[in-house]
Amino acid sequence: MGPYSILIYLSIAVILSYLFDMAARATKVPSVLMLLLTGIALRQAADYFDASLNIPSVVLEIFGIIGLIMIVLEGALDLRLEAGKAPLIRRAFFAAALMLLVQTVAIALLLKAYLGVSFQSCLVNAVPLTVISSAIAIPSVANLTGEKQEFIVYESTFSDILGIMLFNFAIQDNFAQGVSVITFSRDVVAVLVLSVVSTVVLAFLLHRIRLHVKFFLIFAFLILIYSLAKKFHLSSLVLVLVFGLAVNNADVFLKGWLRRLVHPERLAAELHQLKSITAESAFLIRTFFFLLFGFSITLANVLNLSLIVQGLLIVGILTLIRFFYLRYAARTDLVPELFIAPKGLISVLLFYSIPQQHLIGEVSENILFVVILLTGVMMMVGLLLAGREPELGEY
Repeated sequence: MGPYSILIYLSIAVILSYLFDMAARATKVPSVLMLLLTGIALRQAADYFDASLNIPSVVLEIFGIIGLIMIVLEGALDLRLEAGKAPLIRRAFFAAALMLLVQTVAIALLLKAYLGVSFQSCLVNAVPLTVISSAIAIPSVANLTGEKQEFIVYESTFSDILGIMLFNFAIQDNFAQGVSVITFSRDVVAVLVLSVVSTVVLAFLLHRIRLHVKFFLIFAFLILIYSLAKKFHLSSLVLVLVFGLAVNNADVFLKGWLRRLVHPERLAAELHQLKSITAESAFLIRTFFFLLFGFSITLANVLNLSLIVQGLLIVGILTLIRFFYLRYAARTDLVPELFIAPKGLISVLLFYSIPQQHLIGEVSENILFVVILLTGVMMMVGLLLAGREPELGEY
C-alpha cells in the first residue's frame, strides 16, 4: 500500500469520525460505538478480500494512553472549582470509589465461582470490566447541562484514577499482606506530590514560553511525566487531572509566591487556545483508537451465545449495584446517571496491562468487547431518556 493510499484512508477515517459526532448529537448513539462498529466492518471487509493487516497491541496501547491523557485533560479544562460545587465533587468521588470497589469485588467473586482460579487473579481481571471510561463518558455528555454533566465528568474521571490505583494495588506481589497497604499509601502520597510539582512546572512553562509553538511542548512534558510515573506504577492520571484543574482555576490555586511566579491572568489568556488544541487532539486520537480496536476484533469470536450471556450477566450485576447505590445510598437521579457507566479505552489499557501470571484464558478481549458494546448501548438509552425529560419551564 502506497503512502497516498494510506493518507486517503486516514483522511476518510477523520471525516467519518466528524460525521459520527454530528450524527451522535441527533441520534444520541455514541460516536465511539459507530467507530467500533466501523472498525469491525472494515475487519470483515479485509477478511473477505484476504487483505491481511496485523495491528500490534502496542500500537493500540500508545493510542490509548495518549487518548486517555488528552480526554481527561479536556474534561478537566472544562471544570470550574467553586465553593458551591464541593458537595457535587464529594458525591461524584464517593460514587466512583464505592461503586468501583463493590462492583470489582462482585465480579471477582463471580469469576472465582465460575472459573475457580485465585481471588487475586479474578480481582485483577475484574477491574477492567468495572472501571468507567471517561474517554467515552465525557464526550458523550457534551449536550447535557448543569450538575448532570459535571457529575458524570467528575465520576468518570475519578473512576479512571481510582481504577488504576485499585489495579496497581491488586497486582502487587505482596497482595493481601499488611505491607501492601503501606506500599500503596506510599505510592498515593508520591503521586500527589508529583502532581503538585509537575503542575507548577508545566504552568510556569505555559506562562513563560513565548514561542509560537508551545502547546505540543507542554503535551510532550505532560506525557513524559505521566509515562515516567507509570514506570514506577503510580496512578499518574492524577497529575493530568490536577494540571487541567489548576490551569482552568488558576485564580483558586495560585496564591502567594505562586501567583507572583505564574500570573493567573496570563494563563487565562492562553486557556482558550489550549482547550481548542486539546479537544482537537483528543478527537483525533480517539478516532484512530476505537477504529483500530474495532478492527482488532474478530466478529466470529464475538457472536457466541455463551460469550453474550456472560457479558449480559456482568453488565446486569454492574447495573444492579449502580441502581441500588444511586437509588438508596446517594438518593440521586437515575436518568441518565444509571445508564452512563461505559467501559472503553481505560478498560482496554488495563486489560493489556494484566501481568502474565494473572491472565485468565476465559476472560479475553472478546468478552471485554461485549461488555464495552453493551454498556455503550445502555448509555445510548440513557441519553435518549435524558433528551425526553422536560426542560426547565416546560409543562
